[in-house]
Amino acid sequence: MAARAARAVAARLASTGTLSLLGYLGLALTTGVVAGIAINTAHELGHKKDKLERWLSKIALAQTFYGHFSIEHNRGHHVSVATPDDPASSRLGETFWRFLRRSVVGGLRSAWRLERRRLTRRNGSVWTIRNDVLNAWLMSAVLCAALIVAFGPRVIPFLLIQAVFGFSLLEVVNYIEHVA
Repeated sequence: MAARAARAVAARLASTGTLSLLGYLGLALTTGVVAGIAINTAHELGHKKDKLERWLSKIALAQTFYGHFSIEHNRGHHVSVATPDDPASSRLGETFWRFLRRSVVGGLRSAWRLERRRLTRRNGSVWTIRNDVLNAWLMSAVLCAALIVAFGPRVIPFLLIQAVFGFSLLEVVNYIEHVA
């Protein structure tokens, strides 16, 4: 609850137009650090069996539009860790920037593939609210839309910067963890 309130206060401050460029970037990066910490919390909650804890994981990931992480990490990464099929494991000699691009795009593709497979087994369409990728994105979209409605379009760059910085912190950990 306190993190949501802090995020709203930060978004409000970012929208005022009173910050210098450096102040605006500093606020966005600081909020991104909080988002990065939230992703680590979401990571642990995503491992839980309890539906409420997994739902709380999605909420923690909503700030960074990274809800697909929980799906890919638990059903993809843990199955294929450190193999060529794992987008979250860095390769020998791979730079962080190359890894970041591969991990973000590959993680999203993997999560979508895993959800499509899960829903197809249940004779369902991927275009349903039961699709965990789509409902995670919906949470993110609702959060961002509410902040944009509340504070205006000036908050959009702030939301983008903090989100990218937040999920990049997770990817730094993945890069370091698996670097050979």
